Formats: sequence, C-alpha cells, structure tokens
Amino acid sequence: MKILRMGSRGPSVELLQLALVRAGFGPLDTDGLFGPLTEAALRRFQSAEGLTADGIAGRETHRALLPWYTGYRIHRIVPGDTFWRLAQRYGSTVDAIRLANPGARENDLRPGETLVIPLGFDVVPTTIRWSAALVGYCVRGLQARYPFLAAGEIGRSVLGRPIWRLRLGEGENRVLYNATHHANEWLCTPLLLKFCEELAAAFAASDSIAGVSAAELLARASFHLVPAVNPDGIDLVTGELDGGESFRQAERIAAAYPRFPFPDGWKANIRGTDLNLQYPAGWEHAKAIKYAQGIVSPAPADFVGRAPLDAPESRALYDYTLALSPCLTLSYHTQGRVIYWRYGAMEPPRGREIGEKLAEVSGYALEDAPYVSGFAGYKDWFIACFDCPGYTIEAGQGTNPLPLTDFDEIYRENLPVLVQAALL
Repeated sequence: MKILRMGSRGPSVELLQLALVRAGFGPLDTDGLFGPLTEAALRRFQSAEGLTADGIAGRETHRALLPWYTGYRIHRIVPGDTFWRLAQRYGSTVDAIRLANPGARENDLRPGETLVIPLGFDVVPTTIRWSAALVGYCVRGLQARYPFLAAGEIGRSVLGRPIWRLRLGEGENRVLYNATHHANEWLCTPLLLKFCEELAAAFAASDSIAGVSAAELLARASFHLVPAVNPDGIDLVTGELDGGESFRQAERIAAAYPRFPFPDGWKANIRGTDLNLQYPAGWEHAKAIKYAQGIVSPAPADFVGRAPLDAPESRALYDYTLALSPCLTLSYHTQGRVIYWRYGAMEPPRGREIGEKLAEVSGYALEDAPYVSGFAGYKDWFIACFDCPGYTIEAGQGTNPLPLTDFDEIYRENLPVLVQAALL
C-alpha cells in the first residue's frame, strides 16, 4: 500500500477511510481526499493500536488496518477464551467463527493456537473506487471467512499484479465468469466479488440466493470466477496509478490517440493492448478492422496487439479456460444492457435458448455483436473452440466508467443471470 498523508487522494484513501469507519473511528466520508478529519481519525486509531500517532499511514499502520481491509483478524488463544467471548469482543458471531475454523476444537481451545475471527461487516465494498490491491484483500477475506471457497492466481499482469480466481461448488456444470477485460469497465469486478460473497454466505446459512437454494446450486454447478482480468488498467482508470514510469508511458500512448479521454477512456492493459481483441478467433479480421479505423499501435482502446495472446493477461485467461474446459462462460463488460450470444454464424447448442432465458431474467436485449466488434473477443474464441454457450454481457447504461451509484441496480439486474446461467 502507498504511504498516505494529508493531501493524498485516490482509491487508497477511500479504502483507508472505509477501514477507519469499519474500525469504529468514523464518521468519515469515503471521498478519497485525505483531509483534517481523516488525519484526526487516523491519529485516534494509531493511538488505540499503540502506534506513533503521526497521522501518516505507512507500513505499520497499514498492517494494523489489515483486518479492516480484509474483514477478518487472527486471534491467538489465551486461557478463558471461548467462541462466545471472542464473538462479543470482536463484534462477530459464534456461527461465523465456527465456520471460519472448521478444524478448531470449540470445547477444547488450546492457548497459543490461532483462530480466524470474521468481523461484523461484508468483505466486498460497493461504495468506493477499486484497485488491484483491494481485489487481493477481498479474495483473502472471502477465503478466510469461507474455507470451502478455493482461491489462487491464474497468472500475472504486465506490472506483476495477480490475476485472481475463485471457485465455489462441486457440481458438474462448470461455469466460468470473468470481468474487467476493459479497464474503464471496472465496476464489473465488485459485481462478481459481491456475488461470490452472497453465494458463499447463503450456502453457509442454508439459505437461498435469487430464489434458488444455495446448497442445490453448488451441488449442481461449480463456479469459477476471474473478477479482474486487467488489474493494471483498473489502477490507471481509478487513479490508484497516478505517477511513475508506467503512468507516464500510458500518458504517452494516450497522447497519440486524443479521441480517447485520459484516463476515463482507457480500456487496454497498461501497455496499450485491448485484452478483448487478443483471442485466436478471427484475430486477423479484428486487426484489419481496427487498422482501418486508425488504431495501428498501442492505444487506450482497440489495439489488437502484435499477435494473438501476446498480452499476459489474455494468455492467462486463455490457458485457464483450456485447463478448466467449462460448459458455459459469461464475460462481464459495461455498458448497453445487452447480451451478445454467438460468434458470427456459429450458434453453440442451446446458445440461443439459454441466452433468451438470461435476457428474460435481466431485462437485457439478446443481440448479435456489431460486425466491427465481432472478432477476437474471449466469447468468440470460447464458442469457436468449445462449441458451448458463451456470452458477453454489457451491464448497465451510460458512459464508461459507470458511476458507483449505478452499482446496486446493475447487481439487481444481473444476480439472476449469475445464478440461472449455472442451472441451464
């Protein structure tokens, strides 16, 4: 994490402010501006934690704030500890502690051993701008709370950031949902992570999600989620990456294509390659179309790269998909409230039928992708390679990047899609 002090701004400050509120040192607006109120709250937190109360969030302060970034803390057992007493102390519940510690002997806690203590708030925030670091915090937090959830990396970005994956369920219907190929469509990342959290919580509570029993859902399907294909791009668009050579390189790339506002118009990875024009499905057609439009070098959007899969992010998702061999994929983008369902004239078995059901439950239109955008996408390659249903979902309506205030409506529209796609 960055060193944050008076005058700092951006997504890291929003996360700091949220963490201070979660820790009980609010109220604070999560406005991303490190001003006097944020400094005062931080000093109070530092004093309570026995740190130097200098009002600067450096390494030790971020370490102390980690439980409020991830949603859990590690407790070392001392004599007299019980699940009930720990729940009261940390604002948790006995059920949450029991779930997070399946190997713990509840009636025989051993001093010196450690327990995971889930804290009393949702892991996934939906009211602050996102960053690659926040994706990692949420993955860690969800895995700690729900040990039946598997997590790992499928690869690394240009700047070495993890491209995370999550898996829930053991059913035969393997579905792979991915989000944020495009940097300025980062609102899709919390969409998948919130779904993951709600599905895991519903399963743990023997509850339902979108009207379907979570236990039944995870018995019939296995969900494989890649919530942030383009982590470097997220940081650029949201303002987390606001200096250094990578930022300056992106500025130089954008200067050659002034039609794209910077950074809001940035869709590509940090090297200027559009990750959803990288797949071996009509890549030469995509190249010809984009070159005819004047996109002949790294650009904020629409540059196909020098060769298929030469961007590490697209290559990682390609390799992961080949290894997994899913029976259906959803690729989340914004915007347009439309679902694209086939590749050219290729219609995978049940592709239209399932697409019509997803359109019905979301209220979105089911359409063919425009010709100029109809090649080299992940959905195109998946259909061509596997002959299985694959969909690009353009969530929400407006100008990218969509505002956070649109999130709740987008989530409401797409929750039944995320559930039903695994059952059809």
